[in-house]
Amino acid sequence: MLKQLYIKDFTLIDELNIPFRPGFSVITGETGAGKSIILGALQLLLGQRADTKQIKLGRKKCIIEAHFDLSNYGMQDFFDANEIDYDPSDCILRREVSITGKSRAFINDTPVSLTTLRELGDRLIDIHSQHQNLLLQKEDFQLNVVDIIAKDTKLIDDYHKKYKAWTASKKAYTDFEEACRKSKENEEFLRFQFSELDKAKLIEGEEQDLEQRSQTMSHTEEIKTALFNASSSLSADETGAMTLARNAAESMHDIEEVYPDAKPLAERLDAANIELKDISQEIDNHLENVDFDPQELETINSRLDLIYSLEQKFHASSSAELIADRDKIKHQLDNIDGGDEQLQALKEACDKAYTVCLDAARQLSSVRKKAAKKVEEEMKQRLVPLGIPKVQFAIDFKETDCTPSGIDKIQFLFSANSSTALQPVAQVASGGEVARVMLSLKAMISKAVKLPTIIFDEIDTGVSGRVAEKMAQIMREMGDSNRQVISITHLPQIAAMGTTHYKVSKEETAEGTVSHMRMLTPEERVTEIAQMLSGSDISQAAIENARTLLDNAK
Repeated sequence: MLKQLYIKDFTLIDELNIPFRPGFSVITGETGAGKSIILGALQLLLGQRADTKQIKLGRKKCIIEAHFDLSNYGMQDFFDANEIDYDPSDCILRREVSITGKSRAFINDTPVSLTTLRELGDRLIDIHSQHQNLLLQKEDFQLNVVDIIAKDTKLIDDYHKKYKAWTASKKAYTDFEEACRKSKENEEFLRFQFSELDKAKLIEGEEQDLEQRSQTMSHTEEIKTALFNASSSLSADETGAMTLARNAAESMHDIEEVYPDAKPLAERLDAANIELKDISQEIDNHLENVDFDPQELETINSRLDLIYSLEQKFHASSSAELIADRDKIKHQLDNIDGGDEQLQALKEACDKAYTVCLDAARQLSSVRKKAAKKVEEEMKQRLVPLGIPKVQFAIDFKETDCTPSGIDKIQFLFSANSSTALQPVAQVASGGEVARVMLSLKAMISKAVKLPTIIFDEIDTGVSGRVAEKMAQIMREMGDSNRQVISITHLPQIAAMGTTHYKVSKEETAEGTVSHMRMLTPEERVTEIAQMLSGSDISQAAIENARTLLDNAK
């Protein structure tokens, strides 16, 4: 729960450092004194979006820091998961916003993202402001209330897994069904394309081989002439390279006895002569094999023309791409031919996954309906003392197809009179009745959820007198159950019920308006409540009335 709150240079606050206590606390003050500023600072600390306008005029940054005691709330898992030091007796949250717009967040002096700060904040404080009454219009909020009371987290997790499996199976089925439909629309064209490519009997790499052969045959005379000239240059009787190399080698051998340096030269010339002889024989073989065959050239060029034509038609750059296109079309045709069987198999798998999902949804729904009965009874018990003696409260269930939250579409139904038909609560309840319904829901939920701190921001709107006193008793009971409840209020009946009382005030200084907040002493509480009862002119009767309210609260 919240132990200490420090605020510096935030809107109208210069510096505030105030302790908070367990139990039920109240915050009072005139309209415009700055109660909403305290709330705004807490919301910023809990991850709300920052605005440089929140920084006090003339200052470079604002700081909000709070200390929490988490000893009784089992939150170590969060700190372990986020690699943050864990001290359950003193958890420190800090938020800094600079005039440049830069925002920084820390948990126990470890820099964290706003998402992480917000995640922890959601587990530390529940701030209920007037606009939260609009949640009664939202089905997901109503369903969440039932789930909290049902304690059905495991069933929900199990359902989510099965729902995810069903939606994945359903997508696989619909995607394949669409692919089959499109393929069947193009079946005739696909078969024509496949026939063209299949008849071509394409072989990977043949295009390059054919191009080379065509190039060679187109230059047969030029090649033969070159080969003949090369052969003659090597093997001519008198002037050929082999004859000259052989003569040179013999000359070196003749003098190797008297001139040793000639021997290695002779050996090299012998080797060169062997190499030249080998080259000459290979050239002669090529010369015998090179021949111009017009019919073969025509066959080669015809084959190349077919390949080039197919490449142009299929927008391919090689025979390898044509082969890939052929195989792809073959796969599509195979799907068409065997598609009905595969589609049926996918349909059966989808139906089975849906049956499993629906079974899990019905188990979840059964638990929810049992919990809904408890909610209905407890809400009636709570609302009768709050000035609605003839209250009717019911939770209407309608079954839907499987959705991410299950098959339950629910509505909270309400009537303040036994003779009036039940209607959706958000449509028929007055502002004061909605406030009482929300307080009752929060009180009920707080028993099931380990939430350290709950803040009510003027939840007493639209109520007064005895009803306000009953609302205060509920909040005090919530605070007595190892929780911390803080109420920002304008009603003396609620203010008197607090075990700790804070007052927010403002003053005009040379630098402008400044807001303050302090804890009141017992006598200061009497004066504050008397002022709430009678206005700025505090009468003796108001003081006596204030003392009576405080004595009764004890």
